[in-house]
Amino acid sequence: MPVARFNNTVAGIGSLLYAVGGTNYVCGAYSTLEVYDPVANTWRARAPMPTARWSLGSGVVNGILYALGGTNGCYNPATGMTTVEAYDPVTNTWTTKAPMSAALFGPGVGVVNGILYAVGGAIAGVAVNTIEAYDPATNTWTNKAPMQQARYSFGTVGVVNGILYAVGGDGTSITVEAYNPVTDSWVYVAPMPTAITGFSVSVINGILYAVGGAQAGVQVATTSAYNPLTNTWSTVAAMPTARQDLSSGVVNNILYAVGGISGTSPIATVEAYTP
Repeated sequence: MPVARFNNTVAGIGSLLYAVGGTNYVCGAYSTLEVYDPVANTWRARAPMPTARWSLGSGVVNGILYALGGTNGCYNPATGMTTVEAYDPVTNTWTTKAPMSAALFGPGVGVVNGILYAVGGAIAGVAVNTIEAYDPATNTWTNKAPMQQARYSFGTVGVVNGILYAVGGDGTSITVEAYNPVTDSWVYVAPMPTAITGFSVSVINGILYAVGGAQAGVQVATTSAYNPLTNTWSTVAAMPTARQDLSSGVVNNILYAVGGISGTSPIATVEAYTP
């Protein structure tokens, strides 16, 4: 990336990867939006978000990127936001949408059948188990059945075959829960192999990939894969760079690990994984 950062959010739209927000220091946030073209292997800047923030979540519905929650302040504990803003790549413009009911830091976000789900997160440093559903067609939010366990961590939600998976948590939990929007209910599935914080989740061909993070305070390059059909986890190829607080996204069935912290410094590194 042009700018080293961590706790930003990444989303694939069509053949391009969009990196939004983030931070590179203890206090303060970026409003930056940068777009990566894998074919040309180049980045370019686009219209920035109206609200600078980090540890936000994002989801894409009908080619529109939605940025949810996050913070523009310091940690210990971070004060979350209810802010929701939508980016249209065609017009290169942002629009403010209906806010969430709760000011969330570090929510997970998944999209099922055109509905965005803001899952968990933290309010004033305390993890929550809430889930809110946003319908872009009506610009409205609805509360849904809460998770069985409160959790927060950046980018730890994935969707496979209409089921939303909340993976891990704040580094103390290995539990994984699956949410069925049709029945509005949660069930536990196979837990992660190890407790990791600051990792990122992406989905390719029905498999969830949990990338990077820190285990017992040590940054890792590990990539773990969860198969919902067999309800099992396996270890696949590790990233070249161990890091935490990274983001990840998928374009053309290739997973891109973007930014994060390596050692004590934010990095601009981008690495690609092909299953």
